[in-house]
Amino acid sequence: MSVPYSVLDIAPVVEGTTVGQALQNAVALAVAAEGWGYRRFWLAEHHNMPGIASSSPAIVIGQVARATRTLRVGSGGIMLPNHAPLVIAEQFGTLDALFPGRIDLGIGRAPGTDQVTAHALRRAPGALSADDFPQELAQLRAFLAGAFPEEHPYSAITAVPGEGASPDMWLLGSSTYSAQLAGLLGLPFAFARHFAPRETFAALATYRDNFRPSAVLDAPYAMVTATVVAASDDETARYHAGPQRLAMARLRSGTAGRYPTAEQAAATPLTPMQESAVAETSSAWIVGGRDHVANELRSLVDSTGADEIMISSTLADFDARLESHRIVADILTSLVPAA
Repeated sequence: MSVPYSVLDIAPVVEGTTVGQALQNAVALAVAAEGWGYRRFWLAEHHNMPGIASSSPAIVIGQVARATRTLRVGSGGIMLPNHAPLVIAEQFGTLDALFPGRIDLGIGRAPGTDQVTAHALRRAPGALSADDFPQELAQLRAFLAGAFPEEHPYSAITAVPGEGASPDMWLLGSSTYSAQLAGLLGLPFAFARHFAPRETFAALATYRDNFRPSAVLDAPYAMVTATVVAASDDETARYHAGPQRLAMARLRSGTAGRYPTAEQAAATPLTPMQESAVAETSSAWIVGGRDHVANELRSLVDSTGADEIMISSTLADFDARLESHRIVADILTSLVPAA
């Protein structure tokens, strides 16, 4: 029962390093992941966060795709409220032209940032609303397909590159909203369990219950993301999970900065309030040595029926991050059902 496995990366900018190093590490991780059999390498769009360098996924996708040969490379995701659909059609049309058959276009409906930053990105006259998401998604798909009705004002626009491009489109979500839409449109769905574990089963059920076969898929295809920190033993894994806990606590309190090192995290225990702020999300993390991680991943696949697992391993120490992904690849290559 081996399942396809993929990587979700944010190009963390660790304290004492540079943005350039963070982006170079993302490319190096992708090259290693390809060698370990990972299917996809996705980059998440975040803004106004000093510890994350993946604010422009389309640019980094091009660099990763250039450095690899078979890996599918994409966005996890492009936050559509931040961008005009035509711009995304042109960007991913360009990537698809350069790297045909290898580009994924994962789309999300949240801004991935605060409202002030979102306004600066889009410069919309009013407040940005995720409620416009279905309409903007329809526009994006129409630009890619060249399928606006003749009476539509955008029918006079040709996205070049873009029209006729065929990046694999996914809908991303952390609730039942995008799950239902993905099902109705017959698109693959990626659920963000790594930060919304409580909604996992409801979202997957909604997706499967609402699925309608399409030109894209005959049957539902669900990918589930998981935060995993794998190491030689449980204690080492917990040590390397420290920076992510501290970074999340700082983010929740509005004091986000550069991604902390493991040494900084070990020297900065969380307060009870911070522990409470990260508890729901971190409770779903898989942190430990090989045996523990293998058991937890097996349970995750069995319980969710996931068609694919996407791994987020945001370790501050790059060598430890590589080792974590290597261990996970080795586990998922030979994963068998629970007895």
